[in-house]
Amino acid sequence: MPDNSNTIFEGEVDIMSQEIRDLAGRLRDSISSVIVGKAKSIDLILTAIIAGGHVLIEDTPGTGKTLLAKSLAASIDADFKRVQFTPDLLPADITGLHMYNPKEAEFSFIQGPAFTNILLADELNRATPRTQSALLECMAEGQITIDGETKALSRPFFVIATENPIETAGTFALPEALLDRFLMRIPMEPPVSHDELMMLDRFIEDNPFDALKPVCTKEDIIEAGKICRKVFVHKCVRQYIVDIVQKTRVHSKSLLGASPRSALALLNASQVYAAINGADFVTPDHVKYLGKAVLAHRIILVNGSRGRRETEEFIDEVLNSVPAPTENWES
Repeated sequence: MPDNSNTIFEGEVDIMSQEIRDLAGRLRDSISSVIVGKAKSIDLILTAIIAGGHVLIEDTPGTGKTLLAKSLAASIDADFKRVQFTPDLLPADITGLHMYNPKEAEFSFIQGPAFTNILLADELNRATPRTQSALLECMAEGQITIDGETKALSRPFFVIATENPIETAGTFALPEALLDRFLMRIPMEPPVSHDELMMLDRFIEDNPFDALKPVCTKEDIIEAGKICRKVFVHKCVRQYIVDIVQKTRVHSKSLLGASPRSALALLNASQVYAAINGADFVTPDHVKYLGKAVLAHRIILVNGSRGRRETEEFIDEVLNSVPAPTENWES
């Protein structure tokens, strides 16, 4: 019996193969007009925002982390706010607070920067754990509870956090609970010689970021996310995702494996990644391609390490050890 649990109709296939691919293409072109040689990073961040997740961009200074985040925000007609995280930042500086208005003789709520569509949390690991935790409810529930009152955030709500893993003085490691709320961790590798020369040529006179204009609306992003949930995922591919996640928990090198949330994250990210690349169904290759970005930051190894290089090597080992499903041509 065929697996019809994720069936889509022909009209929806046409929408996915055209509108979603066109939307991603416009965003790629816009961001790439500023960011040089980061095609993989751009595809991953587009996958994350359409999937409704959040992104942690981690790498050394000067690799374009903040500029990538700002270029994405400038390419979407949506509200954008940036917060520079520092040790003296308080939770209320993120969420907002009630202030007494003596003229009205009552308390009024002052919204914090979290009340936006795209929030750039720059150098998140410089804030104290108390302030970092202010993002937990925002990222997980899309809401903020202040003084017993719950306030819904705008949709979409997308957090792009950056951190520098090298300069650790005056920083606070992100707790596992917060890391698990990020759909992906994206590295920003240094450009190759040709790309770096192209960057110099592009920025020699003007900053191309100043010329960026929105190429889509926030409603386009929300609708794209709904459509991508209908991308077909065969039962054997869903089992492949489960096998990968399970393997991270039982592997001899693993102290803390990937959570059940990560299996859902890998499923949803694979659906979006397939759609923005013009595919009508998810393949094992899509899952494998996204494995490191979705899973590596959720892992702690038995030696206590959770560094990017070590955890990504671990996920590579897991992916190579779990057999990918193949089509049965005889059935």
